[in-house]
Amino acid sequence: MNAVVSSSPDPQTFDVIDRLVSIAPGSALDRLRAQREQARTQAQQSYLALFAPTEPVAGHFEIADRFAVAAFVAGLHGQPDVARFYAEALAGQGVARAIEAEVARGATQGPYGRYPEGPLSVEDEAGPVYAVEAAQRAVLGERLSAGLAHAHLLVFHPRDASPVALQALLDAGWRTTEIVTLSQLVAFLAFQIRVVIGLRALATPSA
Repeated sequence: MNAVVSSSPDPQTFDVIDRLVSIAPGSALDRLRAQREQARTQAQQSYLALFAPTEPVAGHFEIADRFAVAAFVAGLHGQPDVARFYAEALAGQGVARAIEAEVARGATQGPYGRYPEGPLSVEDEAGPVYAVEAAQRAVLGERLSAGLAHAHLLVFHPRDASPVALQALLDAGWRTTEIVTLSQLVAFLAFQIRVVIGLRALATPSA
């Protein structure tokens, strides 16, 4: 079952990071971001490429499912405001509630995993292995559920990425190009969230 995207403001008309940080035109943070206009533009273009592409989406990684994965990943990063931004695009409230429930189930610390045998093995750390709960799997479907499980792996178990993990996606119907897009989406969310956290820190008056 694919999620459904609700009608929302055209993302071409606003800068997503500005909106997430509540940066007003002409404000100090607006002027600060303007000093790195190329970085600002590239961040926005990356968002548009993933969530509002001008070309039809190739394959079956639908836009709504991308918003669902983004809401999940932002929740795992402990950023409920960012998670809500992405969840608001989901018209199906059942999907939004399922994502919220899975964030609560999947939240942990990390990073976990095992390094290849060698000096770094002393930093190996076991952690919970995540899978979508059966009740939410019925709402989200097998394909999106597999995508969430892989996103959780990339967030908390990056050392454990393996051919076996990729095969689980292939078995659920993901194509290779779609898996690449999924990985890009998770990486972009990590970047976007770091920028948002940094800008919010700058906006907070020091004690």
